[in-house]
Amino acid sequence: MTAPTIWAVIPAAGRGTRFGGDIPKQYLEVAGQPLIAYALDALLAHPRVAGAMVALAANDQRWPGWTELHGKPVLRCVGGGERADSVLAALQALPADVGGDALVLVHDAARPNLQRGDLDRLIEAATGEADGAILAAPVRDTLKRADGGDRIMATEPREHLWRALTPQAFRRGALSDALRRAQSDGIVVTDEAMAMERAGAHPRLVEGREDNLKVTTAADLALADYLLSHRRRVGAT
Repeated sequence: MTAPTIWAVIPAAGRGTRFGGDIPKQYLEVAGQPLIAYALDALLAHPRVAGAMVALAANDQRWPGWTELHGKPVLRCVGGGERADSVLAALQALPADVGGDALVLVHDAARPNLQRGDLDRLIEAATGEADGAILAAPVRDTLKRADGGDRIMATEPREHLWRALTPQAFRRGALSDALRRAQSDGIVVTDEAMAMERAGAHPRLVEGREDNLKVTTAADLALADYLLSHRRRVGAT
């Protein structure tokens, strides 16, 4: 049986307004490189991944102009106002020979510490799952429900709750259809799995590392810098 084609999609059209500052967070530097460089490197270093499509803002002046990494194509397209719009634009812009059954890995541009082992397990799981699979982490903290005044109303059970991570892996055709349906229904989905869930799918949860963090705050950036600097030092020894 022939292994399915795998492409990576990186939505990077956002401004990262929650982080603050003039630089979109995907271009913030840690350990000498922008966050998006680490995201691309982790994906394209995998032997099963054939290439990447990056969805950028129409007026992006910071894109370094990469066209190849690890001998594989790095393509770009214009994204949209919401994450789902950018992912759909990227799916539509993939090369014509990437069929509807091709596996697509959607990964956050500001999630720089993806490890090879997690990617191996995700691809293995998603290859055998018609509904796809996502990296995720079980919720380990105690959860509190608050009222409008930030006072505790209740303690919520954490059993069977997971934090969604990326990459999230789905077939190109099924994910495109699910995103279009959500768009038509006026629903803003916050990740690809949510779109697939609305279409009736039940994606597999693949436990991933807790340090596969998404940079959202200054504290996240400092932690990412520490983790990546440590990886570089260990790799050099």
